Amino acid sequence: MKIRSITYFLNPRWPLVDERLAAAGVFIATARPAVQAAGYEVQTARLATVPFPELLERWSTEEAVRLAVALEAAAAAQGYNYPALGPARLGQPEAYAAIPEILKATSSTFLCAEMSTREAGVSLPGVRACAGIIHALASQDPNGFGNMYFTALANVPPGSPFFPAAYHAGDAPAFAFATEAADLAVAAFEAAGSLDVAIGNLVAALEQHGAALAKVGEELAAQTGARFGGIDFSLAGFPTGAQSLGTAFERLGVPAVGRHGSLAAAALIADAIDRAQFPRAGFSGLMLPVLEDYTLAKRAAEGPLTIKDVLMFSAVCGTGLDTLPLPGDTTPEQLAALLLDLAALAQRLDKPLTARLMPIPGKRAGEPTTFEFDFFANSRVMALDAAPLAGPLMGDESFVLRPRPRQGE
Repeated sequence: MKIRSITYFLNPRWPLVDERLAAAGVFIATARPAVQAAGYEVQTARLATVPFPELLERWSTEEAVRLAVALEAAAAAQGYNYPALGPARLGQPEAYAAIPEILKATSSTFLCAEMSTREAGVSLPGVRACAGIIHALASQDPNGFGNMYFTALANVPPGSPFFPAAYHAGDAPAFAFATEAADLAVAAFEAAGSLDVAIGNLVAALEQHGAALAKVGEELAAQTGARFGGIDFSLAGFPTGAQSLGTAFERLGVPAVGRHGSLAAAALIADAIDRAQFPRAGFSGLMLPVLEDYTLAKRAAEGPLTIKDVLMFSAVCGTGLDTLPLPGDTTPEQLAALLLDLAALAQRLDKPLTARLMPIPGKRAGEPTTFEFDFFANSRVMALDAAPLAGPLMGDESFVLRPRPRQGE
């Protein structure tokens, strides 16, 4: 298991307050060796702010771009690999429109935008605005890599250490750990003779590592004054078979991820994460990023794993749709139909979900991807079974879906 990210949350103010950025630098200079001393490789250090529109007294796209460029430089100077400027919020159409311009002007900055919140429900204009951003970003890079730095949010609260969904709330600094822990599930299931043993092995591994990281987190909080926000054990994978959540599915007995039995495997793994005792942050569910996971990428290329499968798995606990390679001619209207399904699922199940969709210019469904990126396993472009919405679903309303009451309530 590795630490994908130590994520530090702050309100940097605008203009940037040097003392706040310097405190962030002191924190990561303290935190990285502390986590390494506990036996964990730290892959990245990340800095997440309050939502960027909140930092600007008077809105302008030009000022938002200046903020992003300045923060990216300041974060790098303090030892951070990536900054995130949080989401455009519902009811801020100008902030949604600025996101492609901000990402064009930066090289390592992440952003997101809301489609729904628990309080406001699903926003049809918000869904369409996110679809428009994804479509615009696809053309900014010939490989479709522009959408690596953007995700659409459905019911996602602050405090997740995983990018692009990370953002902060409040003025006091905090931090959390994002884990790369799919290998814990692979190892837990490898030689298990029964489901009880397999799930028990995973729960024990999560609790063992959770206790070790919690100890480090509490000590860092005492040393630095930043609040420890917890650990996100979403079992993120890596493009090797031994570090793949897809491999873990198949170690449980699924013949190939996407075949029947996969939903049950997803539910069992999610339940194990729920059972384990550790200080939680973010999603702490299943992370199924197709291009970041060796076996998921392989099954998507072979055909068993489809977009509808990944959406279905999100119903039993996941982070949503992540790094899905889509045809380059995918329209904003098709994207909006898929995003609406995800937002409705998040509302009805009262859970956080995200969508990081990657239309690849010039590619058709079934054609191979050709990314040259250490964190990606190449696959094939996935077919999107979507057509433009019509009628009331094309309105400018928001709607709330209440979770189904339990029997007897």
